Amino acid sequence: MYVHKWIDGSEIGLPVGKAVCVGRNYAEHARELGNEVPTEPLLFIKPATALCDLNEPLVLPQDRGAVHHEVEIVVLIGAPLTRASVDEAHAAIAGYGVGLDLTLRDVQNALKEKAQPWEKAKAFDGAAPVSGFVEARGVSTRQNLSIMLEVNDDVRQHGHSGQMLFPIFPLVAEISRHFTLLPGDLVYTGTPAGVGPLASGDRLVVKLGNFLAVRTSVA
Repeated sequence: MYVHKWIDGSEIGLPVGKAVCVGRNYAEHARELGNEVPTEPLLFIKPATALCDLNEPLVLPQDRGAVHHEVEIVVLIGAPLTRASVDEAHAAIAGYGVGLDLTLRDVQNALKEKAQPWEKAKAFDGAAPVSGFVEARGVSTRQNLSIMLEVNDDVRQHGHSGQMLFPIFPLVAEISRHFTLLPGDLVYTGTPAGVGPLASGDRLVVKLGNFLAVRTSVA
């Protein structure tokens, strides 16, 4: 069963809550899927049952079409936030990690065509693998925080927080206007361009700046 951990493997001691995710927070990713670049955050939620340890092999749904990788900076919330200011949002962040927003792309496209919600494509069990977390106080917010995904030794995705349409602190504050964020909740902050399908046996390296690198694979 998934529990939040620091990068040294020790348990954090916060409950496992929901993951609030942000779609199309990088303009090039919106364009690569033929979507309009949004003027306000596009939000959706994954339940706690979607969370799993990125260090463990990824188990993909079978017979449901392509499963795409979307690498993202993940924020761990450490204090309750409701209609928070940007400063309050900043202060409430307990840690930073990296995760994958796994997406059943064929299912999502079919749902979009019918103007239906995305949960079947985004919120399935194991749809939100996430790394251990770096304490927020150890991460400088004065510099851009980078993420990278390599698949079978090829760089598939590479981006940084400076490319976000909606930066992390204002984004968390905006989310708190719509949904109360509780200690142990996560915020998946959006993915850069380069998303694509995963296949059985793929070898992945997922990186968050110089803070961590997770090696995993597709079962």
